[in-house]
Amino acid sequence: MGNSDIAFFAKTNFRNQERVFGIKTDDRRRHMYIIGKTGMGKTNLLENLVVQDIRNGHGVCYIDPHGDTAEKLLKAVPSHRINDVIYLNPADQNFPLAFNVMESVDPDYRHLVSSGLIGVFKKIWADSWGPRLEYILRNAILALLEYPGSTLLGVTRILVDKKYRERVIDKVTDPVIRQFWVDEFPKWSDKVIQEVVSPIQNKVGQFLSSSLIRNIVGQAKSSFDIREIMDSQKIMILNLSKGRIGEDNSALLGAMMITKIQLAAMGRVDIPEDTRNDFYLYVDEFQNFATESFANILSEARKYHLNLILANQYITQIDEKVRDAIFGNTGTIISFRVGAMDAEFLEKEFEPVFMQNDIVNLPKYHIYLKLMIDGIAGDAFSAKVLPPVYIEDTAENEEKIVAASRERYASSKAEVEDNISRWAGIMPANGFQTVNKPQYGPNPVVIAQPRPQQAFAPQTQPVSNSRPMGQSEAIFAPPRSQQAPVRPQQASIAQQKPVSPKPQQSAQTSISEAPRVAQVQKPQPVSYSQAHILVEKTEIDLQSQQFQAPAELVQQVQPKVAEENSDYFVKPPDTRPKFDAICD
Repeated sequence: MGNSDIAFFAKTNFRNQERVFGIKTDDRRRHMYIIGKTGMGKTNLLENLVVQDIRNGHGVCYIDPHGDTAEKLLKAVPSHRINDVIYLNPADQNFPLAFNVMESVDPDYRHLVSSGLIGVFKKIWADSWGPRLEYILRNAILALLEYPGSTLLGVTRILVDKKYRERVIDKVTDPVIRQFWVDEFPKWSDKVIQEVVSPIQNKVGQFLSSSLIRNIVGQAKSSFDIREIMDSQKIMILNLSKGRIGEDNSALLGAMMITKIQLAAMGRVDIPEDTRNDFYLYVDEFQNFATESFANILSEARKYHLNLILANQYITQIDEKVRDAIFGNTGTIISFRVGAMDAEFLEKEFEPVFMQNDIVNLPKYHIYLKLMIDGIAGDAFSAKVLPPVYIEDTAENEEKIVAASRERYASSKAEVEDNISRWAGIMPANGFQTVNKPQYGPNPVVIAQPRPQQAFAPQTQPVSNSRPMGQSEAIFAPPRSQQAPVRPQQASIAQQKPVSPKPQQSAQTSISEAPRVAQVQKPQPVSYSQAHILVEKTEIDLQSQQFQAPAELVQQVQPKVAEENSDYFVKPPDTRPKFDAICD
């Protein structure tokens, strides 16, 4: 079993003689498909194969929707290959890796990225999918693929942010995509736009509203290069545990990774075929990530030395197009015990040696298979999978791998969220200061104003009775103790009697004695999704990407400012990137 060109995985007992056998590297380029009920030994077979590949120095990627095998593989990595491992664990939210499927896509392959993304969205929301939704979403993705630095976060932004949309359109060179955004989309009425945009916001926004996904796909520059991983024969382990990150999030990340691996493999066309290192892609429960575009990978991956090992529980989990691609392009088919319906289908592959009744009665860890041997599919035969490969419990190696991946490929959560907030046009937590000014009226007005240079001492402490805001809050208002009670809506500003300001306090007056003296507060966080501004008891929602241009706010408040003796004022818009929130 020392031959690195053969991956051993089972043994036969023909004529009561047990013989261990495996599959050659060249035959693995025709891919392998494994099917069987849960608990029959599929994962054990996958683990035996991938551990051999890791120990033999091959490049591998293992996509695990459960998480157990991913964690076990960390212990199986030899000490001399620790630096070759890229461990992607979205559940490690404090250290998100950057993965941008829309980064630097070759113009010839942009349709593959758009089809892959649309395919996974369509798979998740098959019951509420429509042609118009797909039409708009495809045009949005294709436009963003031509705009440098685009991420999935731009999909919703391009639909609602006119200025951002104009910047993207300026970079679009495809005449069909440009015609849609320049001629067709602007002619739609506001009602129509709302009807077509809302479904996309609801679906795509469901992912992007989760910081777990947003912090990974929202970074413009990926922290690892798939092409370099394949050519350098490195190890990528994806822990996409559905129990930790959710089924839909797991499906989205897995499908995007498969699409990116496909693009990287096809990019190998620029090097001779005999210099392309084999790269093994293992996908357990692959029906979670398989879209219609997956069929293209099966038909084209072989020539680029991308070798697939796929496993799932039953055939009806797979779309018909993908199913036909599997049984039409897979060289080696392995079946554990399956149900009656699957056995009826598989009988066509294994007859006349094995029939339907044989397949449904297979013992645990026993298989029927058609093995590719020197490029030829042989007759079906039976075997028993090998016991699990011994993996030494090296917790130290596991800790080193996690620490090395964090250091090389991850960033701190605070840094990532700050960069995303800047991109979205939201003031980051360290980009403004909050000042409490004396209240002369019952209704607080919050104004966004540029930060004056050296205006406040950074060491000054906030007012002791100020109410801290949580990360999820975006309502800029004075502390509750300083707010006047809410009055009936019928009372207009003209009817409200202004409150005279108190006499100026002496310099020796303490904070508790003079709560109206302006004090500098610590910077308050701003949520990602939206900013709320209270103007005369009316809450105005501004989209986050429009926050830098509060001209609409000026137009709404300005008529009331002109009233005599009014204490309300509005500062004109400022284009500088950092703002202060002033409570009046």
